[in-house]
Amino acid sequence: MPPLIKQIGWFIAVGCAAAATHWGVAVGCVELLGMPPLAANAAGWLVAFIVSFTGHYRLTFRHLASHWTIAARRFFLISACGFLFNEVSYALLLHTTRLRYDILLALILLGLAVLTFLASRLWAFRRKIAA
Repeated sequence: MPPLIKQIGWFIAVGCAAAATHWGVAVGCVELLGMPPLAANAAGWLVAFIVSFTGHYRLTFRHLASHWTIAARRFFLISACGFLFNEVSYALLLHTTRLRYDILLALILLGLAVLTFLASRLWAFRRKIAA
């Protein structure tokens, strides 16, 4: 199997686990704790970040991996930017559409996956950055 195909496979597997974690924590916070959807989304992202970073560092990008502290800082920046886009989009869509909060969140999480893969592969987990 070509390395890029294997890497994409791991990215999808880890990304699905992180997205399911994010979605599950967010929905659980709304349904069980009565949190507002935007606050629950933040809680879901924080928990999912741990799943995502660990999986991508150990599986998806292990052959590229810089020291974990460098990769963690870079990946956190990518993830935080993605989350800001996620939260703004989510807030806008919650107020302008009639779709359920959980469906909207699932759609947004899927939309960010490709951008996260590219930024992670080209920067976050790369040992050396081209000058």
